Amino acid sequence: MARDSSKERDLSVNRKARHTYHILETLECGIVLVGTEVKSLREGGASIAEAYGRIDGGEMWLHGATIGEYSHGNIHNHAPQRPRKLLASKREIAAWNRKVRERGVTLVPLRIYFKGHLVKVEMALARGKKLFDKRQDQKKRSADRDIRRAMTRRR
Repeated sequence: MARDSSKERDLSVNRKARHTYHILETLECGIVLVGTEVKSLREGGASIAEAYGRIDGGEMWLHGATIGEYSHGNIHNHAPQRPRKLLASKREIAAWNRKVRERGVTLVPLRIYFKGHLVKVEMALARGKKLFDKRQDQKKRSADRDIRRAMTRRR
C-alpha cells in the first residue's frame, strides 16, 4: 500500500511566533534526527515554543527545541535539547544568511510536522513586532469577530 506523501500531521506548532513576529518568508526544511527522537515525536513529545534558528558555517541549526526522551528508550536515548541540523539547499541557506544579518531579523520555527513518513520543520524569517503592532492585530481580530457575529445573527 503506497503512502500519501501530501498528508501532513502537525506535531508541534509555535502559536506565539505569529503574535510576536512579522513573518517575512517561510521555508520547509528537513531535520536530522536519531531513531529515538522520531519515536518520541510519534508519541507527541515535542515543543518549539522557545526554539530559534541559527546559521553557522553554511549550515542551518535548530536550537532550543525540546523533543522528550522516548518512553521505551534505553541507555542510548537522545538528549532532549540538543541542537539539530536543518536540511535545506546551500543557495537557500546563503540567501537567508544575508537576510538574517540585517538588524532585527531572526529565524523562528513555526511548526514541526510529518509529511508522509518524513519529519519537516517550517522555518520563518521574522522581524519582531512592536507593542502597537500587537495591539493593532488584536483590534483587527476583535473587529473581524464582531463582523462575523453580526453576519450570523442577520441570517
